[in-house]
Amino acid sequence: MDKYRLKKILRGSSKFYLVDIETLESVNDWAEYLDSILHGDCYVLERNGELILVEQRQLIEVVHGLRIEIYLKEHTPPHFHVTSTNVDASFRIDNCNKMIGSISRKEELAIKFWWQKAKPRLIDVWDKTRPSDCIVGKYKNPT
Repeated sequence: MDKYRLKKILRGSSKFYLVDIETLESVNDWAEYLDSILHGDCYVLERNGELILVEQRQLIEVVHGLRIEIYLKEHTPPHFHVTSTNVDASFRIDNCNKMIGSISRKEELAIKFWWQKAKPRLIDVWDKTRPSDCIVGKYKNPT
């Protein structure tokens, strides 16, 4: 495989499943491939002898350079993560209050504006990404 194409597919991601392993030619190709499996956003489970690819995070959207993601196997309350070069913060899904982290006021306002329309999608993704062994279940609207 063209090493530049392989690096582009694998760089900083978990997209090892997009690589046709028949095209891996060198030890370096295999090393890049293995590194993306071990350090990417996915992991591989074995259930009844079958290997299953599991994504650890679900990208919701990128808003003005801010990555908005929901992670699997999370703690309560239901929330989403916002990250970029200078931002690492978590917000509640129910009211968009910041739980923890650092984010500028301007970026926080952009997230709150985005959240007004995106809340139903956040709830949907939260519910769909709860693994069966997750201690936090589906979203329940606090009353």
